[in-house]
Amino acid sequence: MMDTVLSNSTLFPRPLLPVRITLNSTTTYFFKKLQKRRVVRFRKNPCADTVVVAVGNNKSSTIITCGGGIREIEEKEFSDAVLKSDRLVLVEFVANWCGPCRLISPAIESIAQEYGDRLRVVKIDHDTNPGLIEEYKVYGLPTLILFKNGEEVPESRREGAITKVKLKEYVDALLESVSVA
Repeated sequence: MMDTVLSNSTLFPRPLLPVRITLNSTTTYFFKKLQKRRVVRFRKNPCADTVVVAVGNNKSSTIITCGGGIREIEEKEFSDAVLKSDRLVLVEFVANWCGPCRLISPAIESIAQEYGDRLRVVKIDHDTNPGLIEEYKVYGLPTLILFKNGEEVPESRREGAITKVKLKEYVDALLESVSVA
Protein backbone atom coordinates (compact mmCIF):
# COMPACT_ATOMS: atom_id res chain seq x y z
CA MET A 1 0.00 0.00 0.00
CA MET A 2 1.34 3.41 -0.88
CA ASP A 3 0.91 5.79 2.02
CA THR A 4 2.01 9.12 0.56
CA VAL A 5 3.88 10.46 -2.41
CA LEU A 6 4.80 14.13 -2.24
CA SER A 7 7.01 15.96 -4.68
CA ASN A 8 7.69 19.33 -6.27
CA SER A 9 7.22 18.06 -9.81
CA THR A 10 4.25 18.88 -12.02
CA LEU A 11 3.00 15.34 -11.54
CA PHE A 12 2.75 15.86 -7.78
CA PRO A 13 2.37 19.63 -7.28
CA ARG A 14 2.93 19.69 -3.51
CA PRO A 15 6.29 20.78 -2.03
CA LEU A 16 8.94 18.11 -1.54
CA LEU A 17 8.53 16.40 1.83
CA PRO A 18 9.73 13.10 3.33
CA VAL A 19 8.00 10.12 1.78
CA ARG A 20 7.14 6.65 3.02
CA ILE A 21 6.20 3.94 0.59
CA THR A 22 5.66 0.33 1.55
CA LEU A 23 6.71 -1.68 -1.46
CA ASN A 24 4.40 -4.58 -2.18
CA SER A 25 2.56 -5.93 -5.21
CA THR A 26 0.15 -2.97 -5.32
CA THR A 27 2.81 -0.25 -5.26
CA THR A 28 5.06 -2.24 -7.56
CA TYR A 29 2.18 -2.38 -10.07
CA PHE A 30 1.50 1.36 -9.62
CA PHE A 31 5.13 2.32 -10.23
CA LYS A 32 5.53 -0.07 -13.15
CA LYS A 33 2.54 1.56 -14.88
CA LEU A 34 4.08 5.00 -14.34
CA GLN A 35 7.45 3.63 -15.41
CA LYS A 36 5.98 2.56 -18.77
CA ARG A 37 4.93 6.17 -19.29
CA ARG A 38 8.52 7.22 -18.44
CA VAL A 39 7.32 9.24 -15.47
CA VAL A 40 8.75 7.21 -12.60
CA ARG A 41 11.89 5.14 -12.23
CA PHE A 42 12.41 3.14 -9.07
CA ARG A 43 14.70 0.53 -7.62
CA LYS A 44 14.77 -1.48 -4.45
CA ASN A 45 17.82 -0.86 -2.32
CA PRO A 46 19.30 -4.35 -1.73
CA CYS A 47 20.95 -3.25 1.53
CA ALA A 48 17.81 -1.98 3.26
CA ASP A 49 14.07 -1.86 3.06
CA THR A 50 14.02 1.34 1.05
CA VAL A 51 13.00 2.37 -2.41
CA VAL A 52 14.53 5.13 -4.48
CA VAL A 53 11.99 6.79 -6.77
CA ALA A 54 12.77 9.29 -9.52
CA VAL A 55 9.73 11.25 -10.63
CA GLY A 56 9.84 13.28 -13.85
CA ASN A 57 11.44 13.13 -17.26
CA ASN A 58 15.11 12.98 -18.16
CA LYS A 59 15.48 16.78 -18.23
CA SER A 60 14.17 17.35 -14.72
CA SER A 61 13.35 14.78 -12.13
CA THR A 62 12.90 14.58 -8.41
CA ILE A 63 14.64 11.79 -6.53
CA ILE A 64 12.72 10.54 -3.52
CA THR A 65 14.19 8.09 -1.06
CA CYS A 66 11.50 6.32 0.83
CA GLY A 67 11.08 3.48 3.25
CA GLY A 68 12.29 2.99 6.74
CA GLY A 69 13.83 0.54 9.11
CA ILE A 70 10.77 -1.67 9.38
CA ARG A 71 10.54 -4.83 7.32
CA GLU A 72 7.23 -6.66 6.89
CA ILE A 73 7.77 -10.41 6.96
CA GLU A 74 5.69 -13.56 6.56
CA GLU A 75 5.74 -16.89 8.40
CA LYS A 76 8.22 -18.44 5.97
CA GLU A 77 10.71 -15.61 6.62
CA PHE A 78 10.31 -15.58 10.41
CA SER A 79 13.01 -18.13 11.15
CA ASP A 80 15.70 -16.35 9.12
CA ALA A 81 14.68 -12.77 9.95
CA VAL A 82 14.01 -13.23 13.67
CA LEU A 83 15.11 -16.55 15.15
CA LYS A 84 18.46 -16.77 13.31
CA SER A 85 19.24 -13.06 13.52
CA ASP A 86 22.52 -12.02 15.10
CA ARG A 87 20.86 -8.78 16.25
CA LEU A 88 18.04 -7.98 18.63
CA VAL A 89 14.70 -8.06 16.81
CA LEU A 90 11.58 -6.21 17.89
CA VAL A 91 8.56 -7.94 16.37
CA GLU A 92 5.34 -5.96 15.94
CA PHE A 93 2.16 -7.98 15.33
CA VAL A 94 -0.41 -5.77 13.57
CA ALA A 95 -3.49 -5.80 11.34
CA ASN A 96 -4.72 -3.34 8.70
CA TRP A 97 -8.10 -3.06 10.41
CA CYS A 98 -6.56 -2.34 13.85
CA GLY A 99 -6.92 1.31 14.89
CA PRO A 100 -4.32 1.17 17.69
CA CYS A 101 -1.86 -0.45 15.23
CA ARG A 102 -2.22 2.48 12.85
CA LEU A 103 -1.98 4.88 15.78
CA ILE A 104 1.46 3.64 16.91
CA SER A 105 2.85 3.10 13.41
CA PRO A 106 4.71 6.45 13.23
CA ALA A 107 6.26 5.86 16.67
CA ILE A 108 7.42 2.37 15.66
CA GLU A 109 8.97 3.78 12.46
CA SER A 110 10.76 6.43 14.49
CA ILE A 111 12.13 3.78 16.86
CA ALA A 112 13.24 1.63 13.92
CA GLN A 113 15.23 4.54 12.48
CA GLU A 114 16.60 5.80 15.80
CA TYR A 115 17.71 2.38 17.10
CA GLY A 116 18.60 0.89 13.71
CA ASP A 117 22.21 0.28 14.74
CA ARG A 118 21.21 -1.83 17.78
CA LEU A 119 17.80 -3.22 16.89
CA ARG A 120 15.97 -4.60 13.88
CA VAL A 121 12.21 -4.01 13.70
CA VAL A 122 9.91 -6.38 11.79
CA LYS A 123 6.17 -6.25 11.28
CA ILE A 124 3.92 -9.30 11.02
CA ASP A 125 0.38 -9.08 9.69
CA HIS A 126 -2.07 -10.83 11.99
CA ASP A 127 -4.45 -11.94 9.24
CA THR A 128 -1.92 -13.48 6.86
CA ASN A 129 0.22 -15.26 9.47
CA PRO A 130 -2.11 -17.31 11.70
CA GLY A 131 0.58 -19.85 12.57
CA LEU A 132 2.80 -17.23 14.19
CA ILE A 133 -0.20 -15.66 15.95
CA GLU A 134 -1.04 -19.05 17.47
CA GLU A 135 2.57 -20.02 18.24
CA TYR A 136 3.34 -16.78 20.08
CA LYS A 137 -0.14 -16.50 21.64
CA VAL A 138 -0.88 -13.02 20.34
CA TYR A 139 -4.22 -12.11 21.90
CA GLY A 140 -4.24 -8.31 21.49
CA LEU A 141 -3.06 -5.95 18.81
CA PRO A 142 -0.64 -4.39 18.42
CA THR A 143 1.72 -6.74 20.25
CA LEU A 144 5.44 -6.06 20.59
CA ILE A 145 7.90 -8.86 21.45
CA LEU A 146 11.69 -8.58 21.63
CA PHE A 147 13.78 -11.54 20.47
CA LYS A 148 17.43 -12.21 21.28
CA ASN A 149 19.34 -15.24 19.93
CA GLY A 150 16.11 -16.79 18.66
CA GLU A 151 14.34 -16.58 22.02
CA GLU A 152 11.64 -14.27 23.30
CA VAL A 153 13.18 -11.95 25.89
CA PRO A 154 11.34 -12.54 29.19
CA GLU A 155 8.90 -9.77 30.08
CA SER A 156 9.40 -8.01 26.75
CA ARG A 157 5.85 -8.56 25.54
CA ARG A 158 3.67 -5.45 25.32
CA GLU A 159 0.11 -5.20 23.99
CA GLY A 160 -1.91 -2.18 22.94
CA ALA A 161 -1.26 1.36 21.80
CA ILE A 162 1.59 3.31 23.34
CA THR A 163 2.84 6.88 23.00
CA LYS A 164 6.19 7.56 21.35
CA VAL A 165 7.68 8.65 24.69
CA LYS A 166 6.50 5.47 26.45
CA LEU A 167 7.64 3.35 23.51
CA LYS A 168 11.12 4.88 23.73
CA GLU A 169 11.19 4.20 27.50
CA TYR A 170 10.05 0.61 26.83
CA VAL A 171 12.79 0.03 24.22
CA ASP A 172 15.48 1.71 26.35
CA ALA A 173 14.55 -0.49 29.34
CA LEU A 174 14.61 -3.62 27.16
CA LEU A 175 17.98 -2.77 25.65
CA GLU A 176 19.40 -2.08 29.10
CA SER A 177 18.05 -5.34 30.55
CA VAL A 178 19.39 -7.34 27.60
CA SER A 179 22.86 -5.77 27.81
CA VAL A 180 23.04 -6.51 31.56
CA ALA A 181 21.97 -10.12 31.14
